[in-house]
Amino acid sequence: MSTAQCPALLVAAPASGQGKTTVVAALARLHRRLGRRVRVFKCGPDFLDPQIHAIATGSPCENIDFRMCGEADARWRLVRAAADADLILIEGVMGLHDGEPSAAELARRLGVPMLLVLDASAMAGSFGAVVWGLKHYREHSGGGAPIEAVLANRVGSDYHAQLCRETLSDPSAADIAWRGALPRDLDAALPERHLGLLPAAEIADLDARIERMADALATTPAAELPPAVEFAVVPAPTFEPALQGKTIAVARDPAFCFHYPANLECLEALGARLAYFSPLNDAAPPACDAIWLPGGYPELHGPQLAANRAMAAALSAHVDAGNPLLAECGGMMACFDELHAVDGERHAMFGLLPGSSRMQRRLGGLGLLAVDLPEGHLQGHTFHYSLSETPLTPLLRASRADGREGEAVYRRARLTASYMHFYFPSNPAATAALFNR
Repeated sequence: MSTAQCPALLVAAPASGQGKTTVVAALARLHRRLGRRVRVFKCGPDFLDPQIHAIATGSPCENIDFRMCGEADARWRLVRAAADADLILIEGVMGLHDGEPSAAELARRLGVPMLLVLDASAMAGSFGAVVWGLKHYREHSGGGAPIEAVLANRVGSDYHAQLCRETLSDPSAADIAWRGALPRDLDAALPERHLGLLPAAEIADLDARIERMADALATTPAAELPPAVEFAVVPAPTFEPALQGKTIAVARDPAFCFHYPANLECLEALGARLAYFSPLNDAAPPACDAIWLPGGYPELHGPQLAANRAMAAALSAHVDAGNPLLAECGGMMACFDELHAVDGERHAMFGLLPGSSRMQRRLGGLGLLAVDLPEGHLQGHTFHYSLSETPLTPLLRASRADGREGEAVYRRARLTASYMHFYFPSNPAATAALFNR
C-alpha cells in the first residue's frame, strides 16, 4: 500500500479547558512564520475551534471523527493534506481518553504521535506523574496513549516551568520529551460563551493573541518539526454531479456561522454554485434553487432578525413555491414564529414553521446522531442550549449512538428543519436529494 509522509502531531489534553486550542493555534502560527505550510484538523463535531485555526494558518480547518465523518473520510483528508503540507496538527476533543473513539485511540489508529498540553497552573511536582498516568492508562488492555512529548500551559514563571520539566527526569518518564511552556496570560486567552469559544470573527484582536502565544513558543523545542508520519493512501471519494447547474444560497453572517468546510466542499463537488447571503442584513437571498440556513447564534441577534421582515417574506415565498430549504439548529430556531431569550424577551422570527424556541442556561441537547431521511442516511451531531415547541408532528427522529431516540426532524413542503447538524460527506447522494426540488 502506498503512503504519503508528513510531520504530524495530535495535540490533546487531560480535559476541556486546558488550553489546547490556544496551543494548536500558536503552534500553527509559529511554524507558518518559519515558512512552513501548516494544515490543522479538529477531532469531533466542532464549528468554533476550526475558525480559530483557519485564522492561524490561512487555510480551512477540517473535522475528522471516525463515527460522524467515517474513517475513510478522515484518512483521505489527511492524505490530501500530507501531499502539500510541511506539518499537520490535529486538535483532540475533550480529554484525551474521553469519547469513543477517544483522541488517544484516534492517534493510535492513525499512527500519529501525541503532544500533551497540560495546565500546570496548580501543580509542579505532580506534573510528570499526570503525564505518565495519561500515557499508560489502560495500556495492559491495548489502550494507552502515544504521548511522545508534553507542553506545560499556564505556568507562573520560568522557575515554575523548570520544576515541571524536572519531573520528566524520572526514568519512568524518559520517553516523554519536554516541548516548552506557555505563561499564564489572560490577555492572550481565547474568550468563551455558552457554546464554547467565541467565533473568530467576534474576537477583534484574535490575530494579536495568536501572535503573542507564538512568540512565547518561538524559543522552545516546540519550534522543531516532529518526525514524519506515514499516512496510508486512501482513494478520494467520487461525486455524481447531482446538483449541476443549481445555485444554493448559503446564510453566512454572525447569526448563521456554523459551516463545516467539508460540507461546503461537498456541495461544490456535487456541482452546486454557492451564493452567500446575510439574513441579518440583506432584504432577500440571492436568486437560487435552494437555501441552507446553518446553525449559529440567532438568539444573540433577535432584534435585528425580527426587524428584517423583508427577509422573512422572501424566505416564505421561497418555501411556498416548493423550493428546498434546509434549516439546522439555529437555522431552525430562526424558522419558527418566535425566539425567547434567556431574559424572557421575545423576538419575531421568520415564521416558516409554527412554534417557538426558548433559550435556557443548561444544555438542551448534545451528542452524535444518525438519521434515515427519505433521501437517505446521514450522520451528524447536536449541541444546543434551547428548547423548541411546535404543533408539527415530526417527520421522524434521529437516533443516538446508543440507540436512544434523538432530535426531531420536521418537514413542511421542501423545508427540512432539525436541531441536528448534518455532515454532508457522510452521504453526498442524500445531501443532493435534500437540496434538489
